[in-house]
Amino acid sequence: MIDPSDRRPHETGPAPTESLPSLDAADSVLATGGAGFIGTHLVEALAPDHSVTVYDTDRPADGHPPGVDHVTADVRDVSTLRDYVADADVVFHEAAVADVSQSIRRPVATHETNLDGTLSLLECARDTDTRVVFASSAAIYGHPERLPICEDHPKRPTTPYGLEKLAADQYTRLYADLYDVETVALRYFNVYGPRQGAGDYSGVITTFVRQALAGEDLTVHGDGEQTRDFVFVEDIVRANLLAATTDAVGESYNVGTGESVTIRELAALIRRLSDADVDIVHTESRAGDIDHSVADSSKAERRLDFEPTVSLEAGLDRTIAWFEASD
Repeated sequence: MIDPSDRRPHETGPAPTESLPSLDAADSVLATGGAGFIGTHLVEALAPDHSVTVYDTDRPADGHPPGVDHVTADVRDVSTLRDYVADADVVFHEAAVADVSQSIRRPVATHETNLDGTLSLLECARDTDTRVVFASSAAIYGHPERLPICEDHPKRPTTPYGLEKLAADQYTRLYADLYDVETVALRYFNVYGPRQGAGDYSGVITTFVRQALAGEDLTVHGDGEQTRDFVFVEDIVRANLLAATTDAVGESYNVGTGESVTIRELAALIRRLSDADVDIVHTESRAGDIDHSVADSSKAERRLDFEPTVSLEAGLDRTIAWFEASD
């Protein structure tokens, strides 16, 4: 784990699109959920050199980069989805109801988007020569039996969201094995960065940053000894671009840093980097939360040539700077 006192303040890290892998310039890209947190970063990386279409029920507040097409549609609308998948060489499937608390309250509704929508997409790709890069999640593992977590770790999700992602993840493998669809599933650990929203179960960094910048105490659920593997959104984009070009298809890969930090350490680090004169306070634990999580991403390193490049402090510096500028 990381000692916040050992960190250097104001580390900036590389520029947001520095040294990112590239697709074939002729590739046509469909980004479902391309108006969301991860999707907008992915679209920004792809837009300068590719034909990109965003397929989403919403539009980003700041719009898309020049040249990006947008279709306002739902992944459950199979007839519309089929037309756009047919025109794409690669689909980055980010569309999901990523609010874990909503999946607990309304599991049938989130199932329709997170699982049925993914299955519909795979069916569309089955009829075309289209690769699917699927945004899976570390939520599929549930409470870990051992750390770090590798891909063959037992999978016992603790929320409907985790179960939906697990089933969709397995469908990507099945469609590769059964129908020769080129699929890659990326099991994201705790992604953070500019533009991330704050939810009940995700976006703890966004929550802490917003509290710190507003001069509010940082609220930690439980004792704060929970550990997480936080991976900057730029590295998630990097993994997606590598997955779009790899020959190692029909596989699932963990995407994390391999380093853990306690939530209490994280709160202290954000307080220091933001120069906030606030306290860290504790509230009750939450249902469905796991105690510890850290990725073993060695398979992605071997097969995809993936390696995270943005340290936690560098990513936090950039995230804090973005929220300061956007206020």
